[in-house]
This record gives sequence, structure tokens and C-alpha cells, in this order.
Amino acid sequence: MSILKNGIKELKDMQKTILFEAKAIEDELIAHRRHLHQNPELGFDLPETTAYVMQQLREYGYAPKTVGKAGISAVIGPDGGKTFLIRGDMDALPMKEETGLPFSSINGKMHACGHDFHTSALLGAAKLLKAHESELKGQVKLMFQPAEEIMDGANDMIAAGILENPHVDAAMAMHVLHDNLGKAGYTRGTGCGSSDVFTIKVKGVGGHGAAPHLNVDPINVACHIQLALQTINSREINPNELIVLTICSIHGGTAANIMPDEAVMQGTIRTMNMDVKAFARQRLIDICEGVCQTFRAECEIDFIGDGIPPMYNDDQLLTDTIRYIDDLLGESTAQPIERMTGSEDFSALSVKVPSVLYWFGTGSTEEGYNYGVHDCRVTFNEEAIHRMAAVYTECAMRWLEEHQ
Repeated sequence: MSILKNGIKELKDMQKTILFEAKAIEDELIAHRRHLHQNPELGFDLPETTAYVMQQLREYGYAPKTVGKAGISAVIGPDGGKTFLIRGDMDALPMKEETGLPFSSINGKMHACGHDFHTSALLGAAKLLKAHESELKGQVKLMFQPAEEIMDGANDMIAAGILENPHVDAAMAMHVLHDNLGKAGYTRGTGCGSSDVFTIKVKGVGGHGAAPHLNVDPINVACHIQLALQTINSREINPNELIVLTICSIHGGTAANIMPDEAVMQGTIRTMNMDVKAFARQRLIDICEGVCQTFRAECEIDFIGDGIPPMYNDDQLLTDTIRYIDDLLGESTAQPIERMTGSEDFSALSVKVPSVLYWFGTGSTEEGYNYGVHDCRVTFNEEAIHRMAAVYTECAMRWLEEHQ
């Protein structure tokens, strides 16, 4: 057998080994997932989740460290080479579960976005990588992240040094998707949108609903703001650019005959262009202040930080990982999909280091999974977990092998 053929055989044997080993620990990974699913926690407040992850990592032979407010990091592999980061997020959503599963959440919160899958798959990758530690040609950094749902966890871990000591050379994340089991979706260029979350407090003058001329109606002002903001999308941005500005919450008043003195609006801006992002934020402020001045009201506008950028998929890293995934799970497992206006705060890493984000299918409607993420009835095919663990392991090992 030639050296080339022998090398190909060794590569295929390694791939089969990784997938076989991942399948062998499937029950363990499902147990992780069900424990996390039944005990969801929110934002940075993840005491039980982080304790569980730390315990599992220690049992696998790691020395995990806390990073930032509630993040966890662990590193494996020899010093001196390059470092490949793989990320799983840990937080849930503030919603009551209605799946009827025997391991449903019992605390009024829910892993409706699949972060229990992400964490369990990363734990699986940790175990697989430990079994192949002697074969690593560099270091793999595990990033267990809090607060993805409030778009703040990645920035917090970056500020706390997740990309250094050792320095990260490339990064990868996966997110579950309502799609065919095992499909790994990707988008070249910008894969999903930026995110800016805002609150607008409209301050008027309250009084009796029967005498509106004596008051300043904040609800009326809020309605005008809502309508005026839509012109940012339709009249002020180049139609070739993608932008979504949505008001998702308006609250004001407590009774039918009492005009309140305040109305509160909350919403989000998503775009694929940082210049458009900055323009839309400023125009939102200008329009709110202008409408309020017109109607003799005042306003306070609060953005949650600077928001996050669009997700930039590095072209070469994407090309490499598509090859790794197809080699592992079969040709055309990795498939192009439309870019998403939804956001993933892994994008904060993508403007710092070459990064890729995949959307991993965990069951389509045709396969009997009728609801998508952020639905209180959503369920996922647990067969995806060991495959995701294998993908993380394969991509990390192969990339380090090829980029010594």
C-alpha cells in the first residue's frame, strides 16, 4: 500500500473511531442533557449548571477554571502549538415548558433554545478529546458560556480573557436548528445578524382619562414612535441592506379611566452591517426624541451595552470544517442555508479570531418535530448530541493537525 493510501486509510480509521466512540457514550451524554434540561437557569445566574459542568470536567481529568461572571474554560493538549476553541452555551429562557416530557423543567424556566444540547455535546467532546490527548497537535480550549440569550455572555468571557492564555487561533460553535437530523447548515460571509436590544421609556403627564387635554398621553406618543421607527427600515436604509427593527413589548396604564404618566417599549435591531447598525441606533434616538418633543413628552432610551456584531464566518476555516464534517458524517452533511436575522453572541468572537458557526439539525417537521426553538412545546432528537460531540472533536483535531 502506498504512503498516500496508507494515510487516507489512517484518516478514515480515525474518523470512524471518533464517531464510534461518540456513539458509545451516547447514553451518558443524553443523561447530561436531561439533567440540564430539568434544571434550567438564566443569564449569568447558573450556580447548579456551572457546578455540574465543573464536576463532569474534573471527572474527565480536566482542571476547569471560571472565566468572567459565570463562564468555564478548560484546556487540553501540548503547549507551544496553535489553539482551537469550541464553545457551548449553558443558559435557558424565562418560559414555562409545555412539552410533557418526563424530564420537563420543574422550575418555570426552559431550555427551549437547545443550550442543554450544546453543553452536553461539548462535555462529550471533552471526554473524546481526553481519550485522544496524545494525538493532539496543539491545544483545544473548551468554552462553556453563560448569558447567550441576553447577548452578553460572550463579551463577558472575552473581557475576562477567554481568547488568551493560551491565545486562540480559531473558534467554532454549533447551534441546534429545526431541520433534518444531522444536517450541518452554514452560510458564507455573514451567517446571522447583529443584535441591539433597547428600552424606551416615554414620560408624559398622567390624569383622568376623561380629561386628556389636561394630561400628556404617553401611550399615544408610544404609538407614534412605533410607527415612525418603521421608516428607518423602509425609507432610510439602502434596500440592498438587511435590517429588522421590531418593537416587541409596549406597556402602559393600569385602568380604563386612568391615563398613565409613563409607557415603556422594548425592542431589537438586527442587521448584517456594522455601519447600518450604528446608523439605526442613532436614528432610533433621534426619532424618539423628536416625536416626544412634538407631543410635549420626554423619553429615556437605554441600549443594553454596545450590542453584538453580525456573525462573520471565516471563509478558509469554513472550507476546512465543511471537509471535516463531510468526512466524518457523510458527503453533503454540511449544507449551505440562508443567512439568519436571528443573532448568536458567538459573533463577538468572530470579529476577534477566525470563527465559524454551524446550525445542526435536531429534527424537522417531516421527522415528527413540529416546533422550533423558543417555543414552549419544542422537542429535539437526542441522537444529534453524540454527532455534535464527534463533530467538535473531529474539527478540533483535524484543524490542529493541518495547521501545526
